[in-house]
Amino acid sequence: MYRLEKNTSDYWPFIRELRNDPRVKKGFIQQKEISREDHSMYMQAFGDNFYICLDNTGPIGYIGVIHNDIRVATHPEHQGKGVAKFMVTEIIKRHPDAFAKVKIENEASLRLFESCGFEKKYFVLER
Repeated sequence: MYRLEKNTSDYWPFIRELRNDPRVKKGFIQQKEISREDHSMYMQAFGDNFYICLDNTGPIGYIGVIHNDIRVATHPEHQGKGVAKFMVTEIIKRHPDAFAKVKIENEASLRLFESCGFEKKYFVLER
């Protein structure tokens, strides 16, 4: 049904478009629009740490682990179908010590990670 494939430069535009999608962006801690140049530099540095989730239609999400921190996004048309849970379950097999920084108001991500066995440990307070 779903499979993870190592990220290549062919998928860089998909990752950037998904990350900049307003429906997806609201769940991330950083909210700024990611330019092509910034994204290219980021992917050159960290692209090998990402995987693309595919179904029979093509890419539907991505997951990566940078400095043991999980980054995950599912295309809005595929949310609620178990895609993110599949990706997190697969990535923790490869990175068992990975963790996730989740915005406290991002209830969907909190439910996702808790359903995969993660526990809340820290809160970051900002002004």
